Amino acid sequence: MNIRKAKFSELHRLLEIYKQAREYMKETGNPHQWKNSYPSKKLVKDDIEKKACYVIEREGHICACFTFMKGREKSYERDFSCDKDYGIIHRVASDQSERGIVSQIVNFLKDEELLRIDTHKDNITMQRALENTGFRKLGIVYLHDGSQRILYELKEDV
Repeated sequence: MNIRKAKFSELHRLLEIYKQAREYMKETGNPHQWKNSYPSKKLVKDDIEKKACYVIEREGHICACFTFMKGREKSYERDFSCDKDYGIIHRVASDQSERGIVSQIVNFLKDEELLRIDTHKDNITMQRALENTGFRKLGIVYLHDGSQRILYELKEDV
């Protein structure tokens, strides 16, 4: 599989993948994390514009996407502050045609010393994928809207 930055011409495909991911979440007991319209078209466009949106493809077929940026996430820093910038993974979504998406992302970001990602308490699929790729649970964080997420972290072994 190949991972690369998303293009504006792929916006429709990314929105399809996010729609499929929302349906999958509902079917697997997680109807509240992304509700009906997250991420919005504007947010996905902004991610592409900021060069933070990535696609995962096999033989030209885009099967998954995610957002990656470096810095610090305000909601993480309140209870789990860090003395340096880290890699932040958001909005991981798949059309379910490929397995091992999280491990593909981790492999792609292997040069990052520290990665952080959060997920909803009902997103058991993502929790298992994170734990199976070496992420450890740090605890509960609260997003800007007050909703709870479980924060995970992956550190480079030193």
